[in-house]
Amino acid sequence: MNGLQISVDNPESLEQIDDKAFQDVLLEGVSRTFALTIPQLPDSLYQPVANAYLLCRIVDTIEDEVSLNADQKRDFCSRFVAVVNSGEQAETFARELAPLLSEQTIPAEHSLIQQIPRVIAITHRFDDEQIEALASCVATMAEGMPVFQAQNLHDGLATMAEMDKYCYYVAGCVGEMLSRLFCHYSPEIARHREQLLQLSVSFGQGLQMTNILKDIWDDAKRGVCWLPQDIFSEVGFDLKQLGPETSDANFQLGLQHLISIAHQHLQNALRFTQLIPSHETGIRNFCLWALGMAVLTLKKIRQNLGFNDSSQVKISRRSVKATILATRLTGRSNALLSLLFYLTSHGLESPDWQYSPQSSATQP
Repeated sequence: MNGLQISVDNPESLEQIDDKAFQDVLLEGVSRTFALTIPQLPDSLYQPVANAYLLCRIVDTIEDEVSLNADQKRDFCSRFVAVVNSGEQAETFARELAPLLSEQTIPAEHSLIQQIPRVIAITHRFDDEQIEALASCVATMAEGMPVFQAQNLHDGLATMAEMDKYCYYVAGCVGEMLSRLFCHYSPEIARHREQLLQLSVSFGQGLQMTNILKDIWDDAKRGVCWLPQDIFSEVGFDLKQLGPETSDANFQLGLQHLISIAHQHLQNALRFTQLIPSHETGIRNFCLWALGMAVLTLKKIRQNLGFNDSSQVKISRRSVKATILATRLTGRSNALLSLLFYLTSHGLESPDWQYSPQSSATQP
């Protein structure tokens, strides 16, 4: 390697490594969580799933870029969909987008945008069915996210149905894509295709709702709120009054309801995982680690409803290690997984709160 240090900040070093190592480095730069979970997948799934995450992160980067106006974001998103579909014009796209990124975009995402041509080249080495799954997911995200970004989100989303829809565009469609990739990988998994597709949308929503609840106050600093107004209006709290100093009992009751909804979606995530054959330990670990960390995060939020910073409900490295160990010990047994989920998530449900996640676990 001629003494080069392999890093996202060193483009020359990335040219010297193979595609798997290249995607490893980019993943580590933009998401430590997925850099931990995606490598658990079988080798033939690792490459397309890693690539899919990088493609989705590119869309996220465009949508989050403060220097771009709404029209520019729509234009770049639309053009990126075309790049992913065709595999063409990737260099032109990256060359035009990269200089527009501000300092508020993290350095690893600057590097990711610069590396779009190679990311797209990897995409188009996959089977047609895999490419279609990735391209469809990117198109859904790129078409749906600008709809919400164009809204005034200071006072939250109007309804729980709107939150369902938002979660579909940013996470549910990713679940669908993963289901398609898993079914392409294994005819045995493909026997449950339709059930997996539905449950995967709910899985994605459970993870996304957990992130939204954890990041309430980080988002508020940016003038953004993803909470549904109707849930809080029903318990007597107006989201227009929301602030880090909020200690209103009604607001905390609304949070409990959302935690309960997220819990129900994570129950569907468990059902999704249990449909994966027990011998596919890599895929099960990939799902279970994400599920376990989400449950533990919800528990911390539930135990500290008055938190006012995401750091207060962030799970510790010890908890992450415990999740990994527990799922490795129980991951092959559906009965043990059900017991582990029950014991770990006990207290997240709200017996007096009625909600059916199946109603939102479908494409809008």
